[in-house]
Amino acid sequence: MTKTYDVAILGGGIVGRTLALLLARERLRVALVERAPPAGGATPDIRAYALNAASRALLESVRAWPNDERAATSVHHMWVADADTPPLVPVTDAAAAVRFDTDGSAPLAWIVDVPVLEETLAQALAYQPGIERLVGDGSQQPRAALTVICEGRRSATRAAEGFAYDTRPYPHTAIAARLRCERSHGAVARQWFRGDEILALLPLDGTQGHTVALVWSVPHARAAERLAWPAEALAQAVQDACGGALGAMQLQGQPAGWALELSIARPWVRPGVALAGDAAHAMHPLAGQGLNVGLGDVAELARVLREREYWRSLGDWRLLRRYERARAAPVAAMQLATDTLYGLFGHPDERLTTLRRWGLRAVDRLEPIKRWLIQYAAG
Repeated sequence: MTKTYDVAILGGGIVGRTLALLLARERLRVALVERAPPAGGATPDIRAYALNAASRALLESVRAWPNDERAATSVHHMWVADADTPPLVPVTDAAAAVRFDTDGSAPLAWIVDVPVLEETLAQALAYQPGIERLVGDGSQQPRAALTVICEGRRSATRAAEGFAYDTRPYPHTAIAARLRCERSHGAVARQWFRGDEILALLPLDGTQGHTVALVWSVPHARAAERLAWPAEALAQAVQDACGGALGAMQLQGQPAGWALELSIARPWVRPGVALAGDAAHAMHPLAGQGLNVGLGDVAELARVLREREYWRSLGDWRLLRRYERARAAPVAAMQLATDTLYGLFGHPDERLTTLRRWGLRAVDRLEPIKRWLIQYAAG
Protein backbone atom coordinates (compact mmCIF):
# COMPACT_ATOMS: atom_id res chain seq x y z
CA MET A 1 0.00 0.00 0.00
CA THR A 2 1.27 3.47 -0.90
CA LYS A 3 2.20 5.52 2.14
CA THR A 4 0.18 8.67 2.76
CA TYR A 5 1.43 11.85 4.47
CA ASP A 6 -0.23 14.96 5.79
CA VAL A 7 2.13 17.27 3.85
CA ALA A 8 4.58 16.59 1.03
CA ILE A 9 7.26 19.28 0.57
CA LEU A 10 9.00 19.27 -2.79
CA GLY A 11 12.43 20.89 -2.52
CA GLY A 12 15.06 20.40 0.15
CA GLY A 13 16.60 23.86 0.24
CA ILE A 14 16.53 26.21 3.21
CA VAL A 15 12.87 27.15 2.73
CA GLY A 16 11.67 23.55 2.30
CA ARG A 17 13.67 22.23 5.27
CA THR A 18 12.45 25.03 7.53
CA LEU A 19 8.83 24.35 6.59
CA ALA A 20 9.29 20.63 7.29
CA LEU A 21 10.58 21.40 10.79
CA LEU A 22 7.74 23.83 11.49
CA LEU A 23 5.05 21.35 10.43
CA ALA A 24 6.58 18.33 12.16
CA ARG A 25 6.51 20.37 15.36
CA GLU A 26 2.72 20.41 14.92
CA ARG A 27 2.78 16.59 14.79
CA LEU A 28 2.01 16.42 11.09
CA ARG A 29 3.45 13.57 9.03
CA VAL A 30 5.79 15.24 6.55
CA ALA A 31 7.54 13.92 3.43
CA LEU A 32 10.49 16.10 2.38
CA VAL A 33 11.48 15.32 -1.21
CA GLU A 34 15.06 16.35 -2.02
CA ARG A 35 17.02 16.00 -5.24
CA ALA A 36 19.83 13.49 -5.37
CA PRO A 37 23.29 15.12 -5.39
CA PRO A 38 24.86 15.27 -8.85
CA ALA A 39 27.31 12.59 -9.92
CA GLY A 40 30.78 13.48 -8.68
CA GLY A 41 29.41 15.55 -5.80
CA ALA A 42 27.93 19.02 -5.58
CA THR A 43 29.92 22.14 -6.43
CA PRO A 44 30.89 24.02 -3.24
CA ASP A 45 28.24 26.68 -2.52
CA ILE A 46 29.78 30.13 -2.15
CA ARG A 47 26.56 32.01 -1.46
CA ALA A 48 25.74 33.89 1.72
CA TYR A 49 22.41 35.35 2.77
CA ALA A 50 21.53 38.45 4.78
CA LEU A 51 18.96 37.36 7.37
CA ASN A 52 16.91 39.72 9.51
CA ALA A 53 15.72 39.38 13.11
CA ALA A 54 12.44 37.73 12.11
CA SER A 55 14.27 35.05 10.10
CA ARG A 56 16.71 34.43 12.93
CA ALA A 57 13.86 34.00 15.43
CA LEU A 58 12.12 31.56 13.08
CA LEU A 59 15.26 29.43 12.63
CA GLU A 60 15.98 29.51 16.36
CA SER A 61 12.45 28.26 17.02
CA VAL A 62 13.26 25.06 15.09
CA ARG A 63 16.78 24.86 16.58
CA ALA A 64 18.46 25.48 13.25
CA TRP A 65 20.37 28.72 13.85
CA PRO A 66 24.18 28.32 13.52
CA ASN A 67 25.79 28.75 16.93
CA ASP A 68 29.22 29.63 15.55
CA GLU A 69 29.41 33.42 15.08
CA ARG A 70 31.77 32.87 12.15
CA ALA A 71 28.91 31.12 10.30
CA ALA A 72 26.39 33.86 11.15
CA THR A 73 28.27 37.15 11.20
CA SER A 74 26.39 40.00 12.83
CA VAL A 75 26.24 43.27 10.86
CA HIS A 76 26.54 46.34 13.09
CA HIS A 77 27.01 48.94 10.36
CA MET A 78 25.76 49.28 6.80
CA TRP A 79 27.33 51.66 4.31
CA VAL A 80 25.59 52.52 1.00
CA ALA A 81 27.21 54.85 -1.52
CA ASP A 82 27.14 56.05 -5.08
CA ALA A 83 30.15 55.72 -7.36
CA ASP A 84 33.27 57.70 -6.57
CA THR A 85 32.39 58.21 -2.90
CA PRO A 86 35.55 57.62 -0.84
CA PRO A 87 35.11 54.23 0.83
CA LEU A 88 36.35 54.95 4.34
CA VAL A 89 35.66 58.61 5.09
CA PRO A 90 32.88 59.67 7.51
CA VAL A 91 29.62 60.57 5.84
CA THR A 92 29.45 64.32 5.24
CA ASP A 93 27.22 66.67 3.30
CA ALA A 94 29.57 66.28 0.34
CA ALA A 95 29.45 62.49 0.31
CA ALA A 96 26.70 60.70 -1.60
CA ALA A 97 26.39 57.99 1.01
CA VAL A 98 24.17 56.68 3.81
CA ARG A 99 25.44 54.93 6.92
CA PHE A 100 23.14 52.79 9.05
CA ASP A 101 24.31 51.93 12.57
CA THR A 102 22.85 49.85 15.37
CA ASP A 103 21.62 51.50 18.54
CA GLY A 104 23.48 48.89 20.54
CA SER A 105 20.42 46.69 21.15
CA ALA A 106 20.73 44.26 18.24
CA PRO A 107 22.61 43.86 14.94
CA LEU A 108 21.11 45.20 11.73
CA ALA A 109 21.27 41.72 10.17
CA TRP A 110 23.32 38.53 10.07
CA ILE A 111 25.29 37.31 7.06
CA VAL A 112 24.87 33.55 7.08
CA ASP A 113 27.06 31.03 5.31
CA VAL A 114 24.71 28.92 3.15
CA PRO A 115 26.47 25.52 3.45
CA VAL A 116 26.64 25.83 7.25
CA LEU A 117 22.96 26.80 7.48
CA GLU A 118 21.97 23.87 5.27
CA GLU A 119 23.99 21.50 7.46
CA THR A 120 22.44 22.92 10.64
CA LEU A 121 18.98 22.35 9.16
CA ALA A 122 19.96 18.81 8.16
CA GLN A 123 21.02 18.08 11.75
CA ALA A 124 17.72 19.45 13.06
CA LEU A 125 15.83 17.23 10.59
CA ALA A 126 17.67 14.16 11.85
CA TYR A 127 16.37 14.74 15.38
CA GLN A 128 12.80 15.69 14.45
CA PRO A 129 10.37 12.74 14.35
CA GLY A 130 7.58 12.90 11.82
CA ILE A 131 9.75 13.85 8.83
CA GLU A 132 10.65 11.31 6.18
CA ARG A 133 13.35 12.45 3.77
CA LEU A 134 12.91 11.08 0.26
CA VAL A 135 15.02 11.44 -2.86
CA GLY A 136 13.33 12.36 -6.14
CA ASP A 137 12.85 14.99 -8.82
CA GLY A 138 9.19 15.81 -8.18
CA SER A 139 7.93 13.68 -11.07
CA GLN A 140 6.53 11.09 -8.63
CA GLN A 141 4.98 12.92 -5.70
CA PRO A 142 4.16 11.28 -2.37
CA ARG A 143 0.47 11.02 -1.58
CA ALA A 144 -0.49 13.82 0.79
CA ALA A 145 -3.40 16.04 1.74
CA LEU A 146 -1.23 19.06 0.88
CA THR A 147 1.75 19.41 -1.45
CA VAL A 148 3.99 22.47 -1.01
CA ILE A 149 6.32 23.28 -3.91
CA CYS A 150 9.62 24.84 -2.78
CA GLU A 151 11.73 23.88 -5.79
CA GLY A 152 12.95 27.35 -6.71
CA ARG A 153 12.48 29.61 -9.70
CA ARG A 154 12.78 26.84 -12.30
CA SER A 155 10.34 24.43 -10.65
CA ALA A 156 9.22 21.75 -13.09
CA THR A 157 6.45 20.63 -10.72
CA ARG A 158 4.99 24.15 -10.59
CA ALA A 159 4.79 24.16 -14.39
CA ALA A 160 3.31 20.65 -14.47
CA GLU A 161 0.63 21.74 -11.99
CA GLY A 162 -0.35 24.56 -14.35
CA PHE A 163 0.72 27.57 -12.28
CA ALA A 164 1.63 30.64 -14.32
CA TYR A 165 4.95 32.27 -13.44
CA ASP A 166 5.20 35.80 -14.79
CA THR A 167 8.84 36.78 -15.30
CA ARG A 168 10.49 40.05 -16.28
CA PRO A 169 14.23 39.47 -16.77
CA TYR A 170 16.69 42.14 -15.72
CA PRO A 171 19.57 42.76 -18.14
CA HIS A 172 21.99 41.83 -15.34
CA THR A 173 23.79 38.77 -14.01
CA ALA A 174 24.70 38.46 -10.33
CA ILE A 175 28.34 37.47 -9.81
CA ALA A 176 28.90 35.74 -6.46
CA ALA A 177 32.32 35.03 -4.97
CA ARG A 178 34.25 34.79 -1.71
CA LEU A 179 37.21 37.10 -1.16
CA ARG A 180 39.95 37.21 1.46
CA CYS A 181 40.81 40.83 2.32
CA GLU A 182 43.92 42.49 3.67
CA ARG A 183 41.91 44.49 6.23
CA SER A 184 39.10 43.34 8.50
CA HIS A 185 35.59 44.18 7.33
CA GLY A 186 34.72 45.34 10.88
CA ALA A 187 31.17 43.89 10.71
CA VAL A 188 30.25 46.47 8.04
CA ALA A 189 28.10 45.57 5.02
CA ARG A 190 29.16 47.79 2.11
CA GLN A 191 27.35 48.54 -1.14
CA TRP A 192 28.31 50.74 -4.10
CA PHE A 193 26.12 51.88 -7.00
CA ARG A 194 28.51 52.36 -9.90
CA GLY A 195 26.81 53.44 -13.12
CA ASP A 196 24.90 50.36 -14.30
CA GLU A 197 26.56 48.06 -11.74
CA ILE A 198 25.72 47.34 -8.10
CA LEU A 199 28.47 45.88 -5.92
CA ALA A 200 27.99 44.56 -2.38
CA LEU A 201 30.56 43.18 0.06
CA LEU A 202 28.99 41.25 2.95
CA PRO A 203 31.03 40.45 6.07
CA LEU A 204 31.81 36.79 6.87
CA ASP A 205 33.84 34.77 9.36
CA GLY A 206 32.98 36.79 12.48
CA THR A 207 32.83 40.49 13.32
CA GLN A 208 36.57 40.97 12.88
CA GLY A 209 36.92 38.57 9.96
CA HIS A 210 38.81 39.21 6.74
CA THR A 211 36.45 37.31 4.41
CA VAL A 212 33.59 38.88 2.46
CA ALA A 213 30.86 37.57 0.18
CA LEU A 214 30.65 39.42 -3.12
CA VAL A 215 27.34 40.03 -4.91
CA TRP A 216 28.00 42.07 -8.07
CA SER A 217 25.09 42.92 -10.37
CA VAL A 218 26.58 43.41 -13.83
CA PRO A 219 25.17 43.53 -17.42
CA HIS A 220 25.13 40.04 -18.93
CA ALA A 221 27.94 40.39 -21.48
CA ARG A 222 30.27 42.07 -19.00
CA ALA A 223 29.48 39.43 -16.37
CA ALA A 224 30.27 36.55 -18.73
CA GLU A 225 33.60 38.18 -19.53
CA ARG A 226 34.51 38.67 -15.86
CA LEU A 227 33.49 35.15 -14.87
CA ALA A 228 36.00 33.88 -17.45
CA TRP A 229 38.85 35.98 -16.04
CA PRO A 230 41.69 34.43 -13.98
CA ALA A 231 41.15 34.63 -10.21
CA GLU A 232 43.73 37.39 -9.80
CA ALA A 233 42.08 39.58 -12.44
CA LEU A 234 38.60 39.29 -10.92
CA ALA A 235 39.91 40.01 -7.42
CA GLN A 236 41.73 43.09 -8.71
CA ALA A 237 38.58 44.29 -10.49
CA VAL A 238 36.60 44.07 -7.24
CA GLN A 239 39.39 45.83 -5.34
CA ASP A 240 39.41 48.65 -7.90
CA ALA A 241 35.60 48.92 -8.00
CA CYS A 242 35.38 49.42 -4.22
CA GLY A 243 38.27 51.85 -4.12
CA GLY A 244 40.51 49.56 -2.08
CA ALA A 245 38.13 49.80 0.89
CA LEU A 246 39.46 46.56 2.40
CA GLY A 247 42.95 46.54 0.93
CA ALA A 248 44.32 43.80 -1.29
CA MET A 249 41.94 40.95 -2.12
CA GLN A 250 42.30 37.29 -3.05
CA LEU A 251 39.58 35.12 -4.58
CA GLN A 252 38.64 32.00 -2.63
CA GLY A 253 37.08 29.20 -4.66
CA GLN A 254 35.25 29.49 -7.95
CA PRO A 255 32.90 32.43 -8.62
CA ALA A 256 29.36 31.76 -9.83
CA GLY A 257 26.74 33.74 -11.72
CA TRP A 258 23.01 33.69 -12.30
CA ALA A 259 20.61 35.81 -14.33
CA LEU A 260 18.41 38.19 -12.34
CA GLU A 261 14.66 38.56 -12.73
CA LEU A 262 11.47 39.87 -11.17
CA SER A 263 8.91 37.03 -11.01
CA ILE A 264 5.58 36.19 -9.41
CA ALA A 265 3.36 33.11 -9.59
CA ARG A 266 -0.35 33.55 -10.31
CA PRO A 267 -2.01 32.07 -8.31
CA TRP A 268 0.05 30.72 -5.41
CA VAL A 269 -2.45 28.07 -4.31
CA ARG A 270 -4.86 25.52 -5.70
CA PRO A 271 -6.80 22.79 -3.89
CA GLY A 272 -4.18 20.60 -2.28
CA VAL A 273 -1.18 22.57 -3.62
CA ALA A 274 0.71 25.69 -2.46
CA LEU A 275 3.88 27.49 -3.58
CA ALA A 276 6.52 29.02 -1.31
CA GLY A 277 9.89 30.74 -1.63
CA ASP A 278 11.41 31.27 -5.06
CA ALA A 279 8.81 28.94 -6.58
CA ALA A 280 6.29 31.69 -5.77
CA HIS A 281 8.38 34.83 -6.36
CA ALA A 282 11.82 36.21 -7.18
CA MET A 283 13.33 39.68 -6.88
CA HIS A 284 16.58 41.60 -7.32
CA PRO A 285 19.11 40.84 -4.54
CA LEU A 286 20.19 44.46 -4.03
CA ALA A 287 18.24 44.73 -0.75
CA GLY A 288 19.29 41.27 0.46
CA GLN A 289 15.70 40.28 1.30
CA GLY A 290 15.06 37.23 -0.93
CA LEU A 291 15.47 34.49 1.68
CA ASN A 292 13.80 36.61 4.37
CA VAL A 293 10.70 36.80 2.18
CA GLY A 294 10.82 33.05 1.52
CA LEU A 295 11.07 32.27 5.23
CA GLY A 296 8.19 34.67 5.79
CA ASP A 297 6.14 32.49 3.42
CA VAL A 298 6.70 29.29 5.38
CA ALA A 299 6.15 30.99 8.74
CA GLU A 300 2.76 32.21 7.53
CA LEU A 301 1.80 28.91 5.91
CA ALA A 302 2.67 27.03 9.10
CA ARG A 303 0.58 29.49 11.14
CA VAL A 304 -2.43 29.13 8.84
CA LEU A 305 -2.27 25.34 9.00
CA ARG A 306 -1.82 25.36 12.77
CA GLU A 307 -4.85 27.62 13.33
CA ARG A 308 -7.21 25.89 10.87
CA GLU A 309 -10.64 24.70 11.96
CA TYR A 310 -10.54 21.11 13.22
CA TRP A 311 -12.87 19.95 10.47
CA ARG A 312 -10.99 21.62 7.59
CA SER A 313 -8.59 19.59 5.41
CA LEU A 314 -4.96 20.69 5.10
CA GLY A 315 -5.46 21.03 1.35
CA ASP A 316 -8.68 23.02 1.54
CA TRP A 317 -8.54 25.80 -1.05
CA ARG A 318 -10.20 28.37 1.23
CA LEU A 319 -7.63 27.61 3.92
CA LEU A 320 -4.73 27.99 1.51
CA ARG A 321 -6.17 31.25 0.22
CA ARG A 322 -5.69 32.70 3.71
CA TYR A 323 -1.98 32.05 3.31
CA GLU A 324 -1.90 33.56 -0.18
CA ARG A 325 -3.78 36.70 0.87
CA ALA A 326 -1.60 37.19 3.96
CA ARG A 327 1.61 37.06 1.89
CA ALA A 328 0.41 39.06 -1.13
CA ALA A 329 0.99 42.55 0.33
CA PRO A 330 4.42 41.94 1.98
CA VAL A 331 5.81 40.24 -1.14
CA ALA A 332 4.39 42.90 -3.47
CA ALA A 333 5.84 45.67 -1.29
CA MET A 334 9.31 44.12 -1.27
CA GLN A 335 9.23 43.46 -5.02
CA LEU A 336 8.14 47.05 -5.66
CA ALA A 337 10.90 48.37 -3.40
CA THR A 338 13.67 46.33 -5.02
CA ASP A 339 12.43 47.02 -8.53
CA THR A 340 12.21 50.76 -7.83
CA LEU A 341 15.71 50.78 -6.34
CA TYR A 342 17.00 48.89 -9.35
CA GLY A 343 15.35 51.42 -11.67
CA LEU A 344 16.97 54.27 -9.77
CA PHE A 345 20.40 52.74 -9.15
CA GLY A 346 20.85 50.22 -11.96
CA HIS A 347 21.19 52.66 -14.86
CA PRO A 348 24.05 54.96 -15.88
CA ASP A 349 21.79 57.92 -16.87
CA GLU A 350 23.43 61.07 -15.46
CA ARG A 351 20.05 62.54 -14.46
CA LEU A 352 19.31 59.47 -12.33
CA THR A 353 22.83 59.60 -10.92
CA THR A 354 22.26 63.19 -9.74
CA LEU A 355 18.86 62.28 -8.29
CA ARG A 356 20.11 59.27 -6.36
CA ARG A 357 23.09 61.19 -4.95
CA TRP A 358 20.68 63.83 -3.68
CA GLY A 359 18.45 61.08 -2.28
CA LEU A 360 21.29 59.36 -0.43
CA ARG A 361 22.37 62.63 1.19
CA ALA A 362 18.77 63.42 2.17
CA VAL A 363 18.14 59.99 3.71
CA ASP A 364 21.37 60.18 5.69
CA ARG A 365 20.21 63.43 7.32
CA LEU A 366 16.75 62.11 8.25
CA GLU A 367 17.18 59.89 11.31
CA PRO A 368 13.45 58.95 11.60
CA ILE A 369 13.49 57.58 8.03
CA LYS A 370 16.72 55.69 8.69
CA ARG A 371 15.22 54.13 11.84
CA TRP A 372 12.08 53.14 9.93
CA LEU A 373 14.13 51.55 7.17
CA ILE A 374 16.12 49.56 9.74
CA GLN A 375 12.94 48.35 11.47
CA TYR A 376 11.30 47.42 8.14
CA ALA A 377 14.34 45.46 6.99
CA ALA A 378 14.44 43.65 10.34
CA GLY A 379 11.02 42.15 9.60
